[in-house]
Amino acid sequence: MFGIFWTIFGNIVGDRPSVLVTAAIEEGEDCALGARRVWSRRGDGLPVRGLEAVPGVPPVSALRFPGQELPSGGHAYGEAHTHDFLALAYFERGGSSMRLGDREWQIEAGDAYVIAPGEVVGDGDGASGSHRAAGWTVFFSPEVLGDQAPGAFLSWRAHPLLFPFVGGAAGGAQRLKVPREERRSWSERFSALDAELRGRRDGYREAVLSHLTLLLVELSRLAADVVGDLRLKDEPLLAGVFGFIEERYREPISLKDVARAVGLTPGHLTTLVRRKTGRTVLEWIIERRMAEARRLLVETDLSVGEVGRGVGYGDADYFARAFRRAHGATPLGWRRAGRP
Repeated sequence: MFGIFWTIFGNIVGDRPSVLVTAAIEEGEDCALGARRVWSRRGDGLPVRGLEAVPGVPPVSALRFPGQELPSGGHAYGEAHTHDFLALAYFERGGSSMRLGDREWQIEAGDAYVIAPGEVVGDGDGASGSHRAAGWTVFFSPEVLGDQAPGAFLSWRAHPLLFPFVGGAAGGAQRLKVPREERRSWSERFSALDAELRGRRDGYREAVLSHLTLLLVELSRLAADVVGDLRLKDEPLLAGVFGFIEERYREPISLKDVARAVGLTPGHLTTLVRRKTGRTVLEWIIERRMAEARRLLVETDLSVGEVGRGVGYGDADYFARAFRRAHGATPLGWRRAGRP
């Protein structure tokens, strides 16, 4: 028997998976609602958790962690691991800490963590005490957020901290805070998704993806302040880059303009921003312009040319081509589809 540690940000409490605890099981695979979770190891020996899709079943798995005290004996804390799927963890009750990459996060009630494939996860240094954290985790395949995903995920594509989860950049974790008045609805959405996976009634596949979509849309709304979110994550350089883009995207700015504003060479800035966000500076300028263009097309009666000029494009035809490349639809087609 070759033992490895089953870690899904944690452990087994009783007979249910729970966050921040680890239990040794036989090497191999185990079945989860919505998909099959399988183990492998990286070349450096780090355990890797995989999410293997089952034909006809949505590539989504939900777990409730009850926040009980850790039973004594037979468990090993905090073995670092990674995974090849995306994860969203929501904490109804705080307690202890966990380590994501090179950062340790103190867990508080209302925390929502989105964790990208490739991120290294483990218990924090303060994890030897009581594990009282309670909440939900949902795991899902990156394909759920691929190009075929519904337009709801455009908000993820426009945010430098959320885009890496959509764009496939390796590593990355982001913590957002759910307002107190919204926490009940978050718990209810996780519970509804879990019930659909367990019940497997007719139409449950569509229902599961709908519940997941609602959760991810709500998550993106928590991340509305791009520059503020970057500062909270201790990314002052990125905050400067995106602050400049926010102030000047309506003008014909270039990579050189942004680099000059933050005191770096264009080449160095391009490399740094791509590594941290999965996109270049110019791609982020275009994304910000397109986000505003989408809003103007739906919420105003401005002509296509006026919308283009309002987001930094002096030529209406060039704007229309750029919009179609980004969205697969013309500006007028987008306007018609977005209105009652």
